[in-house]
Amino acid sequence: MVRIATFNVNGVNGRLPVLLKWLGETGCDIVCLQELKASDAKFPADAIRQAGYGAIWHGQKSYNGVAILARGKEPLERRRGLPGDPDDTHSRYIEAEVDGLVIGCLYLPNGNPAPGPKFDYKLRWFNRLAEYGQLLLNDGKTTVLCGDYNVVPAALDAVAPRRWIGDAVYFPESRQAYSGMLDSGWIDAIRHVHPERAIYTYWNFSYRGGYDQSSGLRMDHLLLSPSLSERLRGAGVDVETRGWEKPSDHAPAWIELAWP
Repeated sequence: MVRIATFNVNGVNGRLPVLLKWLGETGCDIVCLQELKASDAKFPADAIRQAGYGAIWHGQKSYNGVAILARGKEPLERRRGLPGDPDDTHSRYIEAEVDGLVIGCLYLPNGNPAPGPKFDYKLRWFNRLAEYGQLLLNDGKTTVLCGDYNVVPAALDAVAPRRWIGDAVYFPESRQAYSGMLDSGWIDAIRHVHPERAIYTYWNFSYRGGYDQSSGLRMDHLLLSPSLSERLRGAGVDVETRGWEKPSDHAPAWIELAWP
């Protein structure tokens, strides 16, 4: 069995104690991190290695940034950055092979304020992801595409859906782009395991401390290539991390696969 998780850490150095505590308690086999907010040189590789994980990363000072960790081994890098726009300098995609699985870690643009240039960039980036994802499917790669998609797919994925009608994460175009990936063959692992359950991976920070539970959203997703659906054994979210000291505004989402 292999456990694969995705975690938007909202600053890998500022949240390093949370990350290391969570890694120690869960022992996830493969971890995708987003929003590192650190240059390549500032990525805490030594601390992560001491926790028992090899890592590859694609950093960017103050913004974005993605990484893939593998417990007890080194991920074999396959790609950094999506094809389709050579002028795109954002560090939002990295891909590795771990034990025969292709792991794509992504941090999709937020898109706010919307409509506007940032939302247009979001949709262009989403289209590039869908086109590249189709290539992976056509090649028959056993793949997990996971990360912060900045998309709330359906009303079930928000505590208060009407609250987000004016937000890019809930715009019809965003949800249609996500739905298009599912129509092309990708499987939403959490929804596959929990088709009717209200599950959230993000909550706003609260000015009173803690977090605003009424703001819950599910926008961190793990998409599987079709052949992996038969190997899916479980999925969930480690919600308790959201209540730890100085947490991220996201909680780790994970799946378990029957994989050698």
